[in-house]
Amino acid sequence: MIDTPVFGSAAAAAPHHLASEAGRAVLAEGGNAIEAMVAMAATIAVVYPHMNAIGGDGFWLVHQPGGKVHAIEACGSAGSLATIERYREKGHDTIPARGADAAVTVAGAVGGWQAALELSQSLGGRMPLRDLLANAISHCDAGYAVSASELRTWPQQVEEAKLAPGFSEFFWPGGEQPKAGARRKPDALGETFKQLVDAGLDDFYRGDVGREIANDLDAIGAPITRADMEAFRARLVEPLAMKLPGLAVYNFPPPTQGLASLLILGIFEKLGVSRAEGFDHHHGLVEATKRAFAIRDRHITDPAHMKVDPANFLTDAVFAREAEAIDRKRAANWPLKSGDGDTIWMGAIDGKGMAVSYIQSLYWEYGSGCILPKTGVHWQNRGVSFSLDKKAVNPLTPGRKPFHTLNPAFARFDDGRILSYGAMGGDGQPQFQAQILSRYRFGQNLATAVDAPRWLFGKTWGAGSLSLKLESRFDPMLLARLTAASHPVEEYSEAYSDQFGHAGMLLKHPKGHVEATHDPRSDGDARGI
Repeated sequence: MIDTPVFGSAAAAAPHHLASEAGRAVLAEGGNAIEAMVAMAATIAVVYPHMNAIGGDGFWLVHQPGGKVHAIEACGSAGSLATIERYREKGHDTIPARGADAAVTVAGAVGGWQAALELSQSLGGRMPLRDLLANAISHCDAGYAVSASELRTWPQQVEEAKLAPGFSEFFWPGGEQPKAGARRKPDALGETFKQLVDAGLDDFYRGDVGREIANDLDAIGAPITRADMEAFRARLVEPLAMKLPGLAVYNFPPPTQGLASLLILGIFEKLGVSRAEGFDHHHGLVEATKRAFAIRDRHITDPAHMKVDPANFLTDAVFAREAEAIDRKRAANWPLKSGDGDTIWMGAIDGKGMAVSYIQSLYWEYGSGCILPKTGVHWQNRGVSFSLDKKAVNPLTPGRKPFHTLNPAFARFDDGRILSYGAMGGDGQPQFQAQILSRYRFGQNLATAVDAPRWLFGKTWGAGSLSLKLESRFDPMLLARLTAASHPVEEYSEAYSDQFGHAGMLLKHPKGHVEATHDPRSDGDARGI
């Protein structure tokens, strides 16, 4: 087995080493896990801009030491000018993925930082915002090396991305993708962070930064107004939770697909699989994924428009019913569509047992591609998940929240262990979470569970084929059995591929020591004190 790093009392894990180092430094100064995560979120928004930005959204799960699990929803709604009629009049059958018309929704991430720090202060957090944003500001001022992940990431709809306002000037100067060794210096974004330090995070929505953002959005023709920015507030919501033998598992409620992540685990549990890596393990998880996604796609939307309570699906009766519908020897047909997504997951656990599982995203890689000139803010394209069909589950409507693939995960074991875990990758997120958690529960250590080869069912992150995609390190006998069971197997040549997500896990034991690991598929690591 691959050894998992073991730290003293606290640790942080992120898909870029500069972000994990920012978190470690805050923990070393006595900051708590929320404060460490804000520092990490700001830093990674600078150095990993193809995956996330402060022009995107965020979702938090926070485990209060010895007590409650809090959930912070920091996702924006469609702008007041974002109507189906507007897009139809422009000749669109779907919402464009790039450019100003893709910048449909208000960015919620910074509002989430604000709400998280308010929760932190109520739990004893005292680090000033200036210290938490200092690392991000330093990387803006000094510049940073373009990451290996970004260098190997080719945008979908690349020509449309290059035409998005500000994209080529910032990301691809001269219209060409950066080469190894390239550096970038986001001066405007650095000034925005400095203004937020001086004026507070609320300024992003209701102050000078918010005014400049709104003016820039108006200038490029995006459907978001100053009033839309001013109206945004992140909010505390009740996380979804369910019990499995030996542990309780938590995830995020709608508009995210957190319900699907929990359903996969609950349905798989009813199959009674006893060991990792065999046909029963992987076939069972794939088929549980199909059952969970069918429920997700029928019901999940803006919680204000939900017709059912998602908690009603997290019952033994539902798990048993769905498991009974699974053929233990053959793959079920799968006619439904899948979604793309790009994101980062990060985790932190402090010495007192506060734990954070956090996701920050732009949706597609590079989001809308729009870089706002006065603030340097890179805007998301999360609104692509809306439909221009008024009868759809998620129709475009001003003020409505889109469906989110984002879903941070957390588990609390009956013996006192706490586990912060998660992954990026659109529809792959629930699948990757199920693979790494089931492997850990079957006895693998954290690093082995994250390192082990992964599979992905469906279409996601630029992979257009509807197939069961597998990394090259699986046992050939397993592939043969999956193929014989009618799974549409597609083996990748890569041993470690970005297509299969960037995952991480952090575990705090009852006696206090922390184990942590992050994905070898990313540019990150785990660091602790």
